[in-house]
Amino acid sequence: MSLGPVRPPLLGELETAVMNHLWSGGEGEAKDVHAALGKRRGITLSTIQSTLKRLYEKGLLARDKVSHAHVYRARVRRDDFHRDLVGELVGDLMRGHADAVVSAFVDIAERAGPKQLARLEALVAERRKQLGRGRK
Repeated sequence: MSLGPVRPPLLGELETAVMNHLWSGGEGEAKDVHAALGKRRGITLSTIQSTLKRLYEKGLLARDKVSHAHVYRARVRRDDFHRDLVGELVGDLMRGHADAVVSAFVDIAERAGPKQLARLEALVAERRKQLGRGRK
């Protein structure tokens, strides 16, 4: 039984590597990113330029024209990006399958270790407290 079309991942492997590089290093022009990522992967400068442009068009990067080149930097923080990505995925899965998704989160937290399971419990407790305050 099909649940509908499967969407491709938001970022491809090279896009993810570029974002991780910029999140870690702050900013850079295509030549900087190519020196860090492209050469060892056997990727041309034009491929890095195209990837940066795609990420810019997706709204994930900002750029400024400096002399003859664009200098790129992340527009979103890594944590915010991952939170939004997981939120979108989980939101899609929750439609009609909420019990399975909640159970999977508990299983993942348990496998990650006692600290993560305790963290999940604390987050749930804190959210319940916030919701209780909002009803008064």
